[in-house]
Amino acid sequence: MALFYKEYGEENAVMIVFIHGGGVSGWMWEKQVEHFRSTFHCLVPDLPEHGKNTEGSLFTIDSSAEEINVLIKEKSKEKKVIVIGFSLGAQILIAMISKQPKLIDFAMINSALVKPLPLATPLIQSMMLAFPLIKNRTFSKIQAKSMYLKDYQIKTYFEESRQISRETFQRVMQENMSFFLPTDFHQTKARLFVTVGEKERRIMKDSFDEIVESNPACTRLIIPNMGHGVSLGNPELFHMLLEEWLEKEAIANDFR
Repeated sequence: MALFYKEYGEENAVMIVFIHGGGVSGWMWEKQVEHFRSTFHCLVPDLPEHGKNTEGSLFTIDSSAEEINVLIKEKSKEKKVIVIGFSLGAQILIAMISKQPKLIDFAMINSALVKPLPLATPLIQSMMLAFPLIKNRTFSKIQAKSMYLKDYQIKTYFEESRQISRETFQRVMQENMSFFLPTDFHQTKARLFVTVGEKERRIMKDSFDEIVESNPACTRLIIPNMGHGVSLGNPELFHMLLEEWLEKEAIANDFR
């Protein structure tokens, strides 16, 4: 089955591709689409086994990277391409530019884990014991709030959480927790903007350090007063940062 995606805006404009995180789907980018569709060609895929892609290929970071790269080649028609990834989507973006170093012009990597967890297997096993909770409406609301989801988004989040199978949940967690920076990552020709929230876990900040150290020329930013999910938690700030970086390939000192 072909990768499900939605597109918005003018087809002849510069393309922006938005890659969502785990446990949600393309709808997490609705504020960004609303903001950028008037000046960009926006492409918003749902990852395998997420959202509208509940049938077809099984999710892996590697295969998702391959599929989205193919989609970009088909849709971009040699114009400039900007790709934005969040969390699991940021890991996929890293894999994408490592596989195709010249395909993407600008890559914004938000909150990517690139340090495999040494105790990932027992941690995932313990998480599987709590798997039934994701189908509980009250627990879903608590999770949604921690992800900065708004009240009107919680219903969609809950409905999509209910459709996730145990096998999919376990595979996504395994892929996420075992991901590491590909050896070819440093060869990318894409201009990079790497971010992490100031309030994120230590391992996320260590991952941020590893990414930026692998490419000293990239723009990097620890976003003040933010946890995991600035595009949802403060979309206005996210838009401003992205626009400033695309225009200047730098961020003002007061945001560092």
